[in-house]
Amino acid sequence: MRPRTTLDQSKAVHRFALRIWYEDTDQAGIVYHANYLKFIERARSDWVAGRGVDQTAMRLEDRTVFAVRQMDADWLRPAVFGDALVVETRLAALGGVRIVLDQCVLRDATALFRAEVELVCMTREGRPLRVPERVRMALTDPW
Repeated sequence: MRPRTTLDQSKAVHRFALRIWYEDTDQAGIVYHANYLKFIERARSDWVAGRGVDQTAMRLEDRTVFAVRQMDADWLRPAVFGDALVVETRLAALGGVRIVLDQCVLRDATALFRAEVELVCMTREGRPLRVPERVRMALTDPW
């Protein structure tokens, strides 16, 4: 992992609840590993929307999108059918074009999965762009 600038002004944690359905599991009855990526994606989308950022408007008006550039993921313990989970999302760093989030999937107080996710802001054609100022303000404003 590269060094990063840590944001101290906001320690807010976003919590996104979900339940494990049968379709989320593999033949062993545990959550299929790739589904954790779907869970944290849903939580990221909910975090951004909860901060007042309309990604559809961003794409249409600013011609700007977020894309995952890099992820460091650690599968710690299995989740199983019926589990009630929570995905916690924290803003770890915000640069000119990149956003780093720390995400953790929990069952009660037990961490099952952790990821550091680096997003980049870019045009729909794939060229890097600075994070729009109104988006930057929305993401860093303390709750």
